Amino acid sequence: MKEALTAVAALGLLIPASAFSAEMDWSQVDSAIGKKAAVVGTVHKYGLPRSDLHVTLDGVVVKPGLALGGWIAFEPTGRTTMMMGDLVLTETEVTPVMRALLANDVKVTGVHNHLLRASPATYYMHIDANGDPAKLAGIVREALAATKTPFEPSASPAGEPPKLGFDTAQVDEALGAQGKNNSGIYQFSIPRADSIKAGGMAVAPAMGTAIAINFEPTGDGKAAISGDFVAEGREVEPLLKALQSNAIEVTALHNHMLDDEPRLFFVHFWANDDAVKLAHALRAGLDTMHVAPRS
Repeated sequence: MKEALTAVAALGLLIPASAFSAEMDWSQVDSAIGKKAAVVGTVHKYGLPRSDLHVTLDGVVVKPGLALGGWIAFEPTGRTTMMMGDLVLTETEVTPVMRALLANDVKVTGVHNHLLRASPATYYMHIDANGDPAKLAGIVREALAATKTPFEPSASPAGEPPKLGFDTAQVDEALGAQGKNNSGIYQFSIPRADSIKAGGMAVAPAMGTAIAINFEPTGDGKAAISGDFVAEGREVEPLLKALQSNAIEVTALHNHMLDDEPRLFFVHFWANDDAVKLAHALRAGLDTMHVAPRS
């Protein structure tokens, strides 16, 4: 198969992403970044949670799965691979990481906050590149050497994940989606209904274009929520109004990409209240947007 793909490439023809993904030796990428990927379709995604940080916000100890979950992901696009990512950094880490990435032709497409009042403050650096995934993974790994980002494989907890302490069935019903208990954080990934492109190439929801909603239990049926809505420009104002009118704090509004079609804006949020109540409030936000059909 390798010889056939090489011959097709020599003729300048487009190789299907699925064929390229199957041909790629992803173990080389695993070795370069020092982790195993989560695979969704043809996307290989590597989690880079900042479990080394002790971040608090409004008395809540922020777990990595709530708002400190950095990542990079790779999606084959014909004869090459698109990389996107979101790196979680402290204030003093931003400049050295950016310098190292730019020196190796990795684009920085956003640097901003996701949270307000957090201690210590954290910043989020969005990145973009195209090329050999093992090489790109190595560049990211080397750039993050300026940080204390852990790369050791996370120990898989034995047995069931921690109990959440709120009614997940009612939360699912309110949001019209099925959440997942990820090490004690109840997480939703809700794709938009439209096709997203960057640089003229389709971008899968797993590459960061899906709406992310996370619940961290805070006791007595309550949860802290964070994440981001992915909105077109015309959706932003109705979304902000829906969130604020339902007592959800909007903590950031910005772009993550430079050449996305349609142009997307990412709205980050925070609240700590009854989990089911918050799910209904978040549903009001979802109802302002063009998202995939919900049950």
